[in-house]
Amino acid sequence: MTLGQFLSKQFIRVIQWNEAEDGVLAWRYPMEDMEIENGGQLTVRESQLAVFVNEGRIADVFGPGMHTLVTRNLPILTDLMNWSKDFQSPFKSDVYFFSTRLQIDQKWGTATPVTIRDRDYGAVRLRAYGNYSYRVADPRQFFTRISGTRETYFAGDLEGQLRAIIVERMAETFANSNVSFLDMAANQAALADKVGSAVKPGFADLGLELAQFVVENVSLPDELQKVLDQRIGVTMAGDLGRYTQFETAQALQAAASNPSGAAGTGEGIGAGMAMGQAMGQTLISGMRSQSSQAATAVAAFCTQCGKQLPDGAKFCPQCGKAQ
Repeated sequence: MTLGQFLSKQFIRVIQWNEAEDGVLAWRYPMEDMEIENGGQLTVRESQLAVFVNEGRIADVFGPGMHTLVTRNLPILTDLMNWSKDFQSPFKSDVYFFSTRLQIDQKWGTATPVTIRDRDYGAVRLRAYGNYSYRVADPRQFFTRISGTRETYFAGDLEGQLRAIIVERMAETFANSNVSFLDMAANQAALADKVGSAVKPGFADLGLELAQFVVENVSLPDELQKVLDQRIGVTMAGDLGRYTQFETAQALQAAASNPSGAAGTGEGIGAGMAMGQAMGQTLISGMRSQSSQAATAVAAFCTQCGKQLPDGAKFCPQCGKAQ
């Protein structure tokens, strides 16, 4: 490089990054047609890490603080660049900043129900959702595996991959836990700890640290939830007969509260007929019993003198009145 070429070049004296928006995980400092001045200043804030990359290879990683960029502080970089001339800048590498702030309130959920083997109900399909938070912990790993040489890498670009890792680990945890669905739903905090522990290695492979994992809800698809509700109802009723009576009473009440609804009316009529038949049979049996008792009472006494008659007597032995 001649002196004229050196003087015509643009040199960077201060390198820093002020995050302009949320959700940025990696950002490349603009270096086009510029080189870093020997002795320049690199400022890395508490929520950041900086990486020097030369021809696709990571040379150095800088933590929070103000760093003076000279060859004696960058032995790896100097060796890579083979710096030997006074007027040649040794710093021709790209500089990448990585945000180490927590990326909070990231959503996860099962797009489709996950089928597992349940110890109480056999094979069931579960749905679940919640949120999690993470941060960039290893910029070398993250650069190599994820962000690469892109100018900007956003948390949204990684969302699908992280969700897939979570759902995969969640399904494995469910399958190997030997815990019933009802126990899972009742102990969501313990379930979150177990799934979170299974998810952490998958995040670490990408250079990320899982900071928090929350399970907000575990449920069955609507059709399976109805079956479970019916089973619970039978158990609470004690036997099928009592449960049927309970359902009939509920249908009558629903029909009474919505007499104008066609579907409600039809269900109410059917339930009412079933209940009416059962009640009618009970009333008829009672009336027959009462009529028999009344007939027995009339036949036992004389209609003339009121004296008690012998069984099967056709005339009163006291007054001779025909019975």
